[in-house]
Parts: sequence; structure tokens; C-alpha cells
Amino acid sequence: MNLSNNVEVIRVLRERLQPVSLAESLVDTIEGQQENARKAAVLLAFFLQDDELHLILIRRASTLRSHSGEIAFPGGKVDATDHSMVTTALREAYEEIGLQPELVEPLGVLNPVFTVVSNYLIMPVVAYLPHGSGNLVLQESEVAELLTVNLTRLADPAITHTEQWTRGNQTRTIHFYDYDQYRIWGATGRIISSLLELLKPASP
Repeated sequence: MNLSNNVEVIRVLRERLQPVSLAESLVDTIEGQQENARKAAVLLAFFLQDDELHLILIRRASTLRSHSGEIAFPGGKVDATDHSMVTTALREAYEEIGLQPELVEPLGVLNPVFTVVSNYLIMPVVAYLPHGSGNLVLQESEVAELLTVNLTRLADPAITHTEQWTRGNQTRTIHFYDYDQYRIWGATGRIISSLLELLKPASP
């Protein structure tokens, strides 16, 4: 599909994403296979910039103990007070980058991603910001930089490649995206790959 057609992209996402009401059951299914995994959620927030769809990502602070300096989506672990995985994604986005929850229109969720190294089950919540991102303020202890990534450029095959990595006798496909001076990979790369796969033209 034409990723520069903003209206069409949002329509397709509404149609093809899993409903937000299924987020918990999708995570529970995988949690049954990964009993000790910790739960987390991230927010894939689309908004218009220069009449083109962009995604908000962050560069994690270099002082963090895990995944320091890596490119990620705003998000974090589920708190006991969170009513849902969507609540987690919205709360973390507000805490990390100051994104006001009332600006966010959840569109649906992607399939959860399990991270072998950090032992997290991550729920990707996809959303649209119809009125823009508002005035964002970074939590400097966790976020070093805010990135706005053009969807069309992100889908360019010239900036991506995959590698096969083996850990614990299990081989996995690792997705890499070289966007300007940034290398996006790990769980974030897998989530982006799933998102772009969802936006491919449907088979006839």
C-alpha cells in the first residue's frame, strides 16, 4: 500500500490490528509458555509532521542499567495499579516524554514480543495522535533524545537487514533498521518489522 496516504494507513491499521480489548489475553497466551516473564507495554504513536505520518521513538539514557543508549518506543513495565496494558503504555509515555493521554487514540495492538535477554513480554500498543503530539517534555533520567521517524522512510528496504543470532541453542532472526545515524534493533526492530508486515498489501 501507499504509506504516504495517511488516511489509508490509519484505516488499514484500524482494520488489521488486534482490538485493545484482547491485549491481556494475547499476553496471557505467551505467558503460559514463559512463566517467569515480566510484563511491559510500549506505545507506537503515529502523528502527522509535514503532512506525513511519523512515529515517536526515544534514545534511552546512557546511564540506565539495561539497554542504555538504545532506540526504543516509549514504554515500560506493568505496575500493579495499571488497569490494562494500554494504561501501562499511556502512563509510561506520559512519564517518559510528557505525552498527554487525552491526545492519544488507541487503534489496536500487535502481537506481544518476548525478549530473551531481559525476560520481558512486551505488548505493542499502536495509536494515533489526531491533534498532534502536544508539548513533549523528556524525563532526562531515562530519555536522552526524542526521535520522530518518517514511516515511508522506515519502510525503505535499503535501510534494513536481518541477521541470524543463536542463544541457548535457539536461533532467532534479528531485524536492523539504519535510520540516519541511528541503528534500531532488538525488540524495537522486531516490533517495527511486525508493523510494516501488517501494512503490506493484502494477498489477492
